Amino acid sequence: MSHQIEHQIVEAEEKLRLAMLHSDVKALDELLSPKLLFTNHLGHLVGKEEDLAGHKSGALKLNSLSASEQHILLAGDVAIVSVKMQLSGSYNGTPTNGVFRFTRVWSQSQDGTWQIIAGHSGIVS
Repeated sequence: MSHQIEHQIVEAEEKLRLAMLHSDVKALDELLSPKLLFTNHLGHLVGKEEDLAGHKSGALKLNSLSASEQHILLAGDVAIVSVKMQLSGSYNGTPTNGVFRFTRVWSQSQDGTWQIIAGHSGIVS
């Protein structure tokens, strides 16, 4: 069972990476919980609507987004993921490039799909 869940999380993480890269708001809407609490690398708390708004408006543009060093911890009814991401892009026209470490908490929604309920990002020096 745990191998099956880990496989589902790996697939969800890849779906998330592609949705972020292509600003696929529909896919992001499915992957983010309405209760999302995300702390970005500047310490700002972001909810689902604010996250989606950056993609809808075009303020966030990603040119590349590649993952490495992915670790998955299954704990009860949640999965915790830590992943290093190399990204390049811009936010409101300001270049945003670098290596970030993301921690995400995935939980199954009532319909059985996995959604992110909490997350945090930090800059890797």
